[in-house]
Amino acid sequence: MAELTITGLGKRFDDGSRAIAGLDATIRDGEFFVVLGPSGCGKSTLLRLIAGLETATEGTIACDGTPWSGPGVHLRAEDRRVGFVFQSYALWPHMTVAENVAFPAEAAGRPRAEREALAARCLETVGLTPHAARRPAELSGGQRQRVALARALASDARVVLMDEPLANLDPHLRAAMEEEFLRVHRVGGATTLYITHDQREAMGLADRIAVMMDGRFAQVAAPDELYWRPNSVDVARFVGRGALLPATRRGGLATVEGFPEIPLRDGAPDVRPVPDGPCGLFVRPEEVALGAGGAPARVLRATYRGGVRELTLRTDEGLEVEALATGPVAPGERVGVSIRSGWPLPAPELAALAPAARERAEA
Repeated sequence: MAELTITGLGKRFDDGSRAIAGLDATIRDGEFFVVLGPSGCGKSTLLRLIAGLETATEGTIACDGTPWSGPGVHLRAEDRRVGFVFQSYALWPHMTVAENVAFPAEAAGRPRAEREALAARCLETVGLTPHAARRPAELSGGQRQRVALARALASDARVVLMDEPLANLDPHLRAAMEEEFLRVHRVGGATTLYITHDQREAMGLADRIAVMMDGRFAQVAAPDELYWRPNSVDVARFVGRGALLPATRRGGLATVEGFPEIPLRDGAPDVRPVPDGPCGLFVRPEEVALGAGGAPARVLRATYRGGVRELTLRTDEGLEVEALATGPVAPGERVGVSIRSGWPLPAPELAALAPAARERAEA
């Protein structure tokens, strides 16, 4: 298939604004690579640069060692063998489903019999053979997105780029389409670069996730590692929920005001070791337990999420933590809170704490 190597990639627009800022990444052959980030962080611009729809102002893009973009180099989009699945489907309304899928082969000048056979194979891959003669307007949103995916596959793509393809679908259909994307990826094996702002979507699809902030990748890791071993407060807070507490590290334990000593998890591989002394301690809701004998706290918020309640608690020392509860818990209720574990972040991360908590940590 294809391995993409991106080195020092940058993109400035004519008004001087910078969308991509010195980005480095390697997207492995056959990988399902998800770029997760907020609106405006540069995700769509990155896809357009890889597709050849935009020209980089600095850095390089190469596929299996062949330069696609760089100083004096800009391989045409049609020569990159890249398929693009857009959020808006971008289907021709006057064409049938089969004609839409065959269009890349037609544009490439391939014989009619060959492109019809190619369209049939791709429609079979996405489970739409019975709808080949229909127009896009006769299909559901999920079916139209599968047509767009089949068209990307029919372009003989070595790399498939997906620009928030599920954003316009309802939650139930989005879950079904996630399974469809993974199935097609397993069958076809194309290197896939998928962008989204939806954490749940990213966690369910990715081999690896790149968290993108301000035109750069803040962290690239497998979903489980990203969730449990973030390399900064920004990443930890963007991926999932949790609390950053002022703490003091002593070996493999941390002390937090009002709690017994807390065992520490290992940090992310790219985070410098946290020395003994003041530090930030990040704690996920799954690491917080409710029960007698814990630090006294009051429930500030309790949001029911179907089988589980997401809680925000404030201890008598004024620290806020996040927790999960399977039973009924109401705002204002008094509970005991224990922390099973957390992971330390360097002292500079204390700047992200509320002023009162930071003063206690630095005292």
